[in-house]
Amino acid sequence: MSFPPSNDTLKQNNNNTISKNPNPNNFPISSPTKKRPSRWSDIWLNTNTNAKNNPLNSMVVAMQLHSLSSSPKHPKSIPNFSIMDRTLLLSDELLLKILAKLPDSQRNSNSLVCKRWLNLQGRLVRSLKVLDWNFLLSGRLIHRFPNLNHVDLVSGSLISPRNSGICLSHRYLSMHVDSGSSPSWCFGEENMLPVEVIDNGLVALAGGCPNLRRLSVIGASEMGLLSVAEECSTLQELELQRCSDNVLRGIAACANLQILKLVGNVDGLYNSVVSDIGLTILAQGCKRLVKLELSGCEGSFDGIKAIGKCCQMLEELTFCDHKMDDGWLAALSYCENLKTLRFQSCKRIDRNPGLEEYLGSCEALERLHLHKCQLRDKKSVAAMFSVCRAAKEIVIQDCWGLDNSMFSFATVCRRVKLLYLEGCSMLTNEGLESVIHSWKDLQSLKVVSCKNIKDSEISPELATLFTTLIDLKWRPDTKSLLPSSLAGIGMGKKGGKFFRRT
Repeated sequence: MSFPPSNDTLKQNNNNTISKNPNPNNFPISSPTKKRPSRWSDIWLNTNTNAKNNPLNSMVVAMQLHSLSSSPKHPKSIPNFSIMDRTLLLSDELLLKILAKLPDSQRNSNSLVCKRWLNLQGRLVRSLKVLDWNFLLSGRLIHRFPNLNHVDLVSGSLISPRNSGICLSHRYLSMHVDSGSSPSWCFGEENMLPVEVIDNGLVALAGGCPNLRRLSVIGASEMGLLSVAEECSTLQELELQRCSDNVLRGIAACANLQILKLVGNVDGLYNSVVSDIGLTILAQGCKRLVKLELSGCEGSFDGIKAIGKCCQMLEELTFCDHKMDDGWLAALSYCENLKTLRFQSCKRIDRNPGLEEYLGSCEALERLHLHKCQLRDKKSVAAMFSVCRAAKEIVIQDCWGLDNSMFSFATVCRRVKLLYLEGCSMLTNEGLESVIHSWKDLQSLKVVSCKNIKDSEISPELATLFTTLIDLKWRPDTKSLLPSSLAGIGMGKKGGKFFRRT
């Protein structure tokens, strides 16, 4: 049986209710974890949110993606394939192969595309001419062009104003000259970098380019070249200007060197001495030489003999403005495998060659080339042709003093198949015919700009010889016309004739 609650009990219950519910208005307070009621826009957008193919949702997502791709604040969030560099999908190796197929004329423009192409294009560069020595010392050259195998350091070793419009050119070097220079200015030591600086550059180059095969340098010392010889074991070709005997000690360590050009003394530029001492050091160290050029070098019979005996593979020897002592020409007979002998800008050959029976000859010689030499001494010219009596090809260009008497010494060369004469203004038809009629194996004749050889003085014997040749280039005087009496033998017009028999 239940009884209604008393008044005291009701009051106590009311007090407990008030203490538990601090809201005097008795409105329900939402819980912090309870979601707020959805707004009308949320209800509109979230209609059928679980539907997979809702077109409204697809449209909204597309609009959001478009806004993200066009927003500059998030350029990497969604890639734009229309402007993306598709070469990024290619590996460096594949892109290098593609760039290597392009012509060299596009090399500079390809380097301007982006940094990646700039670095890749630098890997393809194999040959470089250095103009700024600091570019080498700073290491930027090695970083920019890591695969170099041919480097020319001559121009970078000279101190000259780069912005000058006056350029001094020589067959060995060229440099800019200040317009304010005095008329008595001349090239000297002050126009070249110190030897220590050049050696430091060689050390940096050798450390960064171990595959170097060809190098041109001026003013280096023994230590600088020794570092190149130790680090660059594949070095095959070297051009060394302002060379001396002491410097050749460093070159002797280049065991695989095959082509060497030594420049000692150059009139008006610099003075250096290469004597028999240096030639002997060179011969004992570089025994694999195939080509050797001696320019402005001194020496004698002993130095050339050492080269001939030690360098058994030597096939080509060039003398340019040499300072050799008398009697050196006989040492050429020790070069048993020599095939090409060149004289360039030589004021003399050998003033006192000695007796002919002691001269000997180069039995393997095939080519004798003379360019801008003075052939005024009969003993010298006779000895030269005697040593080169086995030559099959004789080329004489712009040599002074070659008259009929000088050219007559060439009759000793019985194996000649090709004769090329250019700029021999003292030689006449008589002197030419007396020699070439003695060469029974002659197949090619080229006569250019020899003004004393006249078309009107061609004999019937010479005209008959022309018909037996395989190759003929007859242009002794480009202004002259071929006489009508010789028209039947097939000679060309205006003093020129070119034909080749097959």
